[in-house]
Amino acid sequence: MGKGSNVQKAQAARERNQKKQGKSDEERKAAKAKATADASAYCCMLCKQTFMVNAKPPVLYLHVTSKHDAGTDPATCFAILKDFDPNDPKGEKKGSTAGAGPVKPKKSKKKEENLEDLLDAGLSMGKKKKAGKK
Repeated sequence: MGKGSNVQKAQAARERNQKKQGKSDEERKAAKAKATADASAYCCMLCKQTFMVNAKPPVLYLHVTSKHDAGTDPATCFAILKDFDPNDPKGEKKGSTAGAGPVKPKKSKKKEENLEDLLDAGLSMGKKKKAGKK
């Protein structure tokens, strides 16, 4: 074999070693910055406790009720809890009462066609098998 095979082997070895090393310094710094930002996404204004980005409003409300004095306004701790309703944590009631009055069901027009009309229109009764390779 000629030089080409050694060059290819060296290149393949370099790629393998690069994969083993893992992330570069820039990638590590970016990942660390993202993790830090996610870890402190929500911060309580009173006690400065931080919550991860995936913390839901009911969890934040639980923090307010359990860690702070009774009667503490949840909006003073977390701005996201301004319109939060503890009786409706998922916000299902809020969306339904947003309309001006009860929602009327839509009336659908019923088409009265009998089977003979459908068959006359050219509809087939089943799928046809395609002729293919055997």
